Amino acid sequence: MSPFFFLLLLSFELACSYRHPLDPLTPSEISIVSSVIKTSHFGSSKSLSFHYVGLDEPDKPDLLEWSLGHRRSKEKALPPRRAFVIARSEGKTHEIYVDIASRSVVSDEVYEGFGYPMLTFEEEEAASALPFNYPPFVASVAKRRLALEDVLCTPLSVGWFGEAKQGRRRVKIACYLTGDTVNFYARPLEGVTVVVDLDALAIVEYEDRVVVPVPESAGTDYRAAKQRPPFGPQTKPGAVVQPEGKGFEVDGHMIRWANWEFHLGFDVRAGTVISVASVKDSEVGTPRRVLHRGFVSELFIPYMDPSEEWYYKTFFDAGENGFGLSAAPLEPNADCPANAAFMDAHFAGRDGAPGRIPNALCVFERYAGDASWRHTEFGFPGQVITEVRPDVSLVVRMVSAVGNYDYVIDWEFKTSGSIKIGVSLTGILEVKGTRYTHADQIAGDEHGTLLARNTIGVYHDHFVTFHLDLDVDGPANSIVRSKLKTVRVTDGSSRRRSYWTVAKETAKTEADARVELGDEPGELLVVNPSKRTRMGNLVGYRVISHGATATSLLSDDDYPQIRASYSKNQVWVTAYNKSEKWAAGLYTDESRGDDNLAAWSRRNAGIEDTDIVLWYTAGFHHVPCQEDFPLMPLLSGGFELRPANFFESNPLIKTRPNGPVLLPNCSSNP
Repeated sequence: MSPFFFLLLLSFELACSYRHPLDPLTPSEISIVSSVIKTSHFGSSKSLSFHYVGLDEPDKPDLLEWSLGHRRSKEKALPPRRAFVIARSEGKTHEIYVDIASRSVVSDEVYEGFGYPMLTFEEEEAASALPFNYPPFVASVAKRRLALEDVLCTPLSVGWFGEAKQGRRRVKIACYLTGDTVNFYARPLEGVTVVVDLDALAIVEYEDRVVVPVPESAGTDYRAAKQRPPFGPQTKPGAVVQPEGKGFEVDGHMIRWANWEFHLGFDVRAGTVISVASVKDSEVGTPRRVLHRGFVSELFIPYMDPSEEWYYKTFFDAGENGFGLSAAPLEPNADCPANAAFMDAHFAGRDGAPGRIPNALCVFERYAGDASWRHTEFGFPGQVITEVRPDVSLVVRMVSAVGNYDYVIDWEFKTSGSIKIGVSLTGILEVKGTRYTHADQIAGDEHGTLLARNTIGVYHDHFVTFHLDLDVDGPANSIVRSKLKTVRVTDGSSRRRSYWTVAKETAKTEADARVELGDEPGELLVVNPSKRTRMGNLVGYRVISHGATATSLLSDDDYPQIRASYSKNQVWVTAYNKSEKWAAGLYTDESRGDDNLAAWSRRNAGIEDTDIVLWYTAGFHHVPCQEDFPLMPLLSGGFELRPANFFESNPLIKTRPNGPVLLPNCSSNP
């Protein structure tokens, strides 16, 4: 099936019906939900705005019961279909549940706590236009001898810095100069602060404090058509050829490949959602559960410049802007290879009307030229025995372009039973205008690196936190910390003086499972206490870091750190709670840390032999360098969920080697 036909078919399915309880809302369902809310509750409200419209997934026991019944009989009735909506009207935030089948509001509660819902594209665009009709701003542009038509503005969240009461719902507007480059982020209009009340849609504060040169445009444009010699290194074009066609099946939102089966969904806040992932055990012939539900829960990006124009830049990209809402349409043969299948995503706009992100997700098989296992044996006289199996994996990819940064999120499923989660950063640095034109001129702490004339790349962090509801061979799991410790040989029993061994410790409560990786050697395991291999080992999965293990260096009493207090550890484990999805809280914009992962963990609930959620944060400290400018090469890290005594032996030993690949004659010669 061609990607184009796949897109048409998928769009038709999504527009008409759903086939699995975890399928994201279709465009028609989004229209029903918004219509029900408008007509039943807010018919006369002119300020009604939709900030989140998503699936209210069935309770986990109901979903597992349906899944079991559906495997036995395809006629199993689907659970009730409901939507969860966060809307604002007359300055109040409403949490609304809608029954889609009956087209009725199940409940509507006004949220009275701190924090606000996600921003919408429409209100961000409207706020960004306000400075151009504001005389003080026009005067600031003229004072810098810039053309107003070359200025472009974008909104930024303001954070929370100790305010005792909930005030206005605000954003700050950052402005830039475009001119003859599309890389406006490289040309900040430094020193100007514009504060907008989003509900009133009016400028409520303004300051023009510092005037520094706007960085030059020369060398900042990243478009291919704008590049001039000498050019960079060139590589030969390559292609992926699958003579027998794709090796995976797309059935609605269910993906089946090799020994894996999982559900692929989308959420405007989280982006990619992987659910009910099971791996087939060839020895027993049936799928075994691994991951019930996994997604990006939050991103925390604090910048390290404490000046008036920068101190508030401590962003939470999922809760404030919507990581899924910022998904970029993927480019075939560039973002994803030629053998990829693409999936559109759908969302609700500010007015509740359905919108579409084409090619938001892609699925493809990766042939990296690596081996999944191999051995060469020279031990037999006159013989050389070599056995190699190629490493082929299945990748689900999404790219979220949140302002200046692009995040590439990969879920890679391997035939060995592993799931590798990759986080890659690229895009454009957030830079600060400065008077400096050479590093030797800098005497004090400029909180960054001089990248070009009048251009400072500010130090900052990226913390990407994943919600992983692991069900390793069933929902009742435990966390085991295996610590490697040195043992001294003192009794003369060996000529060795030391060795290391493993001391295992099972976490009893949530406090026991707050882990800072790298503080001491060891392993972290998710095990099923009721399942053992024939050798008597507990069935489990190992959590392995692949770089990106940074934790926050901010002081505990700093306001951004209070909001993201979970960023001091890479791993947290909590007892499963359907409502606890977002590491920085449901209402992240202007939140104050009273409803986040660290706060939930303080209840110190039991987590042994029960349904648990593992939260993993991939962290990067970013000290910019000149190679990151004007556009940053991909920086990658991540982690892996790897079987540990889950199978009786290497599940790939009986994998048959592929025969020679017969390629079609693609020569251009006659």
